[in-house]
Amino acid sequence: MRVLVIGTGGREHALALALARDPEVTELHAAPGNPGLADVATLHDVDPGDPAGVAALATRLGVDLVVVGAEAPLVAGVADAVVGAGIACFGPSRAAARLEGSKAFSKEVMAAAGVPTARSWVCTTPTEVAEALAAAGSPYVVKDDALAAGKGVVVTTDRDEALAHAAACGRVVVEEFLDGPEVSLFAVCDGTTAYPLQPAQDFKRIFDGGRGPNTGGMGSYSPLPWAPPDLAATVMATVVQPTLDEMARRGAHFRGCLYVGLALTDDGPRVIEFNVRFGDPDVQPVLALLDSPLGELLLAAAEGRLGDVPPPTFRAGAAVTVVLASAGYPESSSKGDVITGVTEAGARDGVDVVHAGTALVEDRLVTAGGRVLAVRAVGADVADARSRAYAAADLVSFPGLQRRSDIAAEPLGVVEGASVLTPHHPSSGDL
Repeated sequence: MRVLVIGTGGREHALALALARDPEVTELHAAPGNPGLADVATLHDVDPGDPAGVAALATRLGVDLVVVGAEAPLVAGVADAVVGAGIACFGPSRAAARLEGSKAFSKEVMAAAGVPTARSWVCTTPTEVAEALAAAGSPYVVKDDALAAGKGVVVTTDRDEALAHAAACGRVVVEEFLDGPEVSLFAVCDGTTAYPLQPAQDFKRIFDGGRGPNTGGMGSYSPLPWAPPDLAATVMATVVQPTLDEMARRGAHFRGCLYVGLALTDDGPRVIEFNVRFGDPDVQPVLALLDSPLGELLLAAAEGRLGDVPPPTFRAGAAVTVVLASAGYPESSSKGDVITGVTEAGARDGVDVVHAGTALVEDRLVTAGGRVLAVRAVGADVADARSRAYAAADLVSFPGLQRRSDIAAEPLGVVEGASVLTPHHPSSGDL
């Protein structure tokens, strides 16, 4: 099987690493890729947001499957162009990608499908926003209706801040606050059938303890020893399958990854948001633990025959990912800073280093984005994986490096019987 991965970040590198473990994947390509991807795939220069360009590259390479990593190319219609060229594509059509491209559309689909979620109000004027905030109450949750690259959501007790965010966005969705720890569940879908991956949790805020501004994600871990054992089955029955059925009813069959961002409330799981691709970094530990072939799974989903292949299986143990961000992130990012220690970190037992915002300049690895690298480790349990990840992360250095020190620390208190789990809610928006 020849596979082309479209994208440049940590999600795409993690996908490529998992695909490379599949014995059925004989050729692996990526476009445009990054220095980490270059170690496992042949890189090609293409604009990931150019549907015709991606389809032409896939045709020229003669690939069997295209895997689209990020949301913007999907919203732009890359999957439509690839399928139109006669090549299987893991990623939803432009019509189905509206589940992430428009928060208002997503809430409309949830309502029609009977999906448990927060009450919401779609607002286009300051008066509508003010009325919605009054109805929802504090803490206020205000989401930009469109894609916003991880900066589309504000969760605050400050009404003026909520109003200001709404004014800066234009059309917004105001929601009730869902109180409870967050969970990420990824479902691989073929339009009618879906398989869940193992649940994960990520950490959105830049600073320890869930403080500071929102980011695309500063770390993640899986599995979740404190989560209900039937969580995945419950979400598949009450959220994923009804959503697939509703999308099919609308003539927009969903093929690809449906990310379900959940809050585990006192009333059960409630959907915070949908995304239409694998989340980064929360999918990274999940893929590290995947024990079954990824290429076969994604190709079957893309071809609408998911029921013909076995559900995914996962190895015992746990995985933890710690993100290393550049100076100034998330408001800005420092580029061109020399990175050291990556080879040493990746050489440690059970550890790999996932590239996100990196580049090669005169044969030196340098920073090229906000989230630069993710150090990922597999261990016997969460505590072991966490210890391995942080020990390896200590070896990596670049000027202004930022990282959290509390990734996956919370479940250790739960496992030991002294719960310190605090909900780090809807900070997400676009992961």
